[in-house]
Amino acid sequence: MDEKALQIVKDYIFAHLDKTDMVPPFDVYMVWKCKALQNWKYLISSTLCDGMYRRRTRKL
Repeated sequence: MDEKALQIVKDYIFAHLDKTDMVPPFDVYMVWKCKALQNWKYLISSTLCDGMYRRRTRKL
């Protein structure tokens, strides 16, 4: 389940990068995860220099 959330965010980042530039190699990593009200909440970031955090909620 964690790998799927990371892959969704990686695909999202890749789809929204500037297509005119060379795509830099980057990794995504989980900053925070918890289960609240039968849902998993994730806070995911990447090694890109954009300083962005992505939030993902996974319903069971």
